[in-house]
Amino acid sequence: MDREAVTREAMEFDIVIVGAGPAGLSAAIRLKQLASETGGDINVVVVEKGSEVGAHILSGAVLDPSGLDRLLPDWRNMGAPIDTPVTSESFKVLGPSGSLPLPVFAMPPMVKNHGCHIVSMGNVCRWLAEQAEQLGVEIYPGMAASQLLYREDGSVRGVVVGEMGIGKDGEKKDSYEPGMELVGKYVLIGEGVRGSLAKQLIAKFNLDADSEPQKYGIGLKELWEIAPGKSRPGHVQHTFGWPLKNDVGGGSFCYHYSDNTIALGFVVHLNYKNPYLNPYGEFQKLKTHPELTQLLEGGKRIAYGARAITEGGYQSVPKLIFPGGALIGCSAGFVNLPRIKGNHNAMLTGMMAAEAAFAAVSEGREGDELTAYTDAYDASDVKAELKKARNAKPLWSRFGTLIGGIGLAGFDLWSNTIIPGFSIFGTLGHGKTDAQATEPAAKHAPIDYPKPDGKITFDRLTNVAFSATNHEEDQPVHLKLKDPSIPIDVNLPVYAEPAQRYCPAGVYEVVIEDGGGDPKFQINAQNCVHCKTCDIKDPSQNIVWTTPEGGGGPNYPNM
Repeated sequence: MDREAVTREAMEFDIVIVGAGPAGLSAAIRLKQLASETGGDINVVVVEKGSEVGAHILSGAVLDPSGLDRLLPDWRNMGAPIDTPVTSESFKVLGPSGSLPLPVFAMPPMVKNHGCHIVSMGNVCRWLAEQAEQLGVEIYPGMAASQLLYREDGSVRGVVVGEMGIGKDGEKKDSYEPGMELVGKYVLIGEGVRGSLAKQLIAKFNLDADSEPQKYGIGLKELWEIAPGKSRPGHVQHTFGWPLKNDVGGGSFCYHYSDNTIALGFVVHLNYKNPYLNPYGEFQKLKTHPELTQLLEGGKRIAYGARAITEGGYQSVPKLIFPGGALIGCSAGFVNLPRIKGNHNAMLTGMMAAEAAFAAVSEGREGDELTAYTDAYDASDVKAELKKARNAKPLWSRFGTLIGGIGLAGFDLWSNTIIPGFSIFGTLGHGKTDAQATEPAAKHAPIDYPKPDGKITFDRLTNVAFSATNHEEDQPVHLKLKDPSIPIDVNLPVYAEPAQRYCPAGVYEVVIEDGGGDPKFQINAQNCVHCKTCDIKDPSQNIVWTTPEGGGGPNYPNM
């Protein structure tokens, strides 16, 4: 079927926003605020691939309220689902059977969490969507933006959304819906980490020509209901060390909500070398630590999910604008790694882009570059914050967790606190992509992970059921292989096919039929939680993540 020849209806807006995350919703709200302040009007639409706003939002999360303070200063009196302020925090280095507490008073001010709140970002986004709709923003959940539209001059003019009813064979089913063209004077891309449209735009317009390669981590998270006597509402704990080896970056977080639930998570930096490493296995192994086992015993897991995280920071932020639109939030990568925070920066950059777009539309412009957005970013607290933290990731990667990396990063953060923007290291580069960091299996030994006990630790497929992930089965596989032969002919002999392990949902398998025969690469696309790790970590860069039908994927509750 020639999908390019499909005739679609078109709807015209002033601003089209892709992604109902903190960046996209903040941009939408700010656009309507500006219209109200000036006595004008502006038509804004937000499209979201999740079945509802918040369905695909997964974050720790300890929220720095600075973005929300600027967007909706009266949020504390508006019913926002933000009711657990941080009351205490701890940092620990874990060993196999114990831990070493680190003195909180000695930590650089940037990494402390005083004044922040433990939240479900999914619920915060649901609330932000309500605020946006009250202002007149149109929000279309369950509508995947699958294709970019361009003007004759090459500028972006919109997106195709809502195409459904294509069968596995690529042919139209009886239920086929051609989708719609949403056309705008400007298009803001807020898809989150490694978005499929953002990836195309970065390549097409060479937006990363002057930046370092983006770096990533994989964040895995479980919600637990714990015994009431173990609950510490408002407590935040971060750990380094075990079960990860010194040359693998990452660590855990444990955030206590006010209702006897905790967010327990684990982050593994994706520039690890050993292709036998299994991030999900490391997370489950973490829970066998005596301190965590004691916390979880008598409780129950109530949700699971995973999502990639941008970690490149200051050096890796690409050019933010292209003809006809801009990248906002994690589509560009504004996470501050040592703070483990990016939601506030996503909101702030969404607002900056909105202000630039509103001014442009007010002047009768469309389809050009929103240079006012990059000017605002260059003068912003967001860029200043990222600059202070710019060497944390490179130092950690070069020197390891315990053999100097964390200490050097702490020293650098303190230096930046005393003299803002100053570092004796200058600005270090990241070098290789995370895919390029993967070494041949021959250089490493396989890693043995404990068998799940079904009480504290769980197998991947059991946990995926707690993400409420679902996809229409009769549709083209949304995980595309550039060359179907590479998994077996290259990745298996050279890298022991790491897709079997780095995927946190068991999407990829190497199978051999019971009667023997050659191995085959199997893609269980139904399990995909849209984390994007495969698109990032595949050493051959052979896997391309594309959007499935809208509404497919996880349906995260309270994540």
